[in-house]
Amino acid sequence: MERRDFLKVALGAATLPVWAGGEPVRFLHVTDSHLDLQEPESIEALKLLVRSINFKYPEVDFVLFGGDNFNNDANGEDARLFRQIISQLRMPAYCVRGNKEANPKGRGIDGPTFLDLFATPNMLVVGRDWMVVHKGVMVLGIDSCIDGHDNGRFSPESIAFAKKMLQFDKPTIILDHHPFLNFWHSSDPENIHKYVLNNSDEVQRELFTYPNLILTLSGHIHVDDPSSRIGHVRCITTRAFKNALAPDRYPMRLVTIADGRITQKLIHT
Repeated sequence: MERRDFLKVALGAATLPVWAGGEPVRFLHVTDSHLDLQEPESIEALKLLVRSINFKYPEVDFVLFGGDNFNNDANGEDARLFRQIISQLRMPAYCVRGNKEANPKGRGIDGPTFLDLFATPNMLVVGRDWMVVHKGVMVLGIDSCIDGHDNGRFSPESIAFAKKMLQFDKPTIILDHHPFLNFWHSSDPENIHKYVLNNSDEVQRELFTYPNLILTLSGHIHVDDPSSRIGHVRCITTRAFKNALAPDRYPMRLVTIADGRITQKLIHT
């Protein structure tokens, strides 16, 4: 389907936007699962995640994977295994890259190759980024990675793509890997450079003025932050699914959007 025709179908649907009182949208945010072929526990944890979601949360509309999904085996076996495992979910799953996929050790998977593996039929892909719509809510998957580095930024192409999509005036979620805020109040410039989106101020100027941008979802820092805001935009960072320091293992976030409200809670497999 041509991009213009795809947009007419995806964005011109008669579904009442949930922000205006339509049907609630429920989804899960899972980030930093760090599947690693050298760590069998990480593989079993991801399988457990899929079984838990299918059994306990069959009503969710989709699952969002927020980057550092796998640690990048040189032959791409972990990427294929990750895809194979999440394909067992009974609802759609959408993924963005993290810095582990854009591996600093030179074994990285680039953005287009990543989307060749993880794009879905209902997804509009433009460059390294994508868009899907569920029940009148738009999700933008933005690749914030810099190949070969841990830090991240939105490219000019990604900003232009997001602006174009936001102009369709649907309630919109941005999914990316790098947080927009130093919510953990670090005073170390190197720490901030590594973990906070490097051009967050620019992105805020260009995108966060759109009233229909309602939520961002990030990971990377492995620390939980469900309550930050930038203006009217809720900015949630979810704790790492693989977090050896956490007393409760394998966390993920359940989010509901309904009647102009965003509710969320951290849950565990």
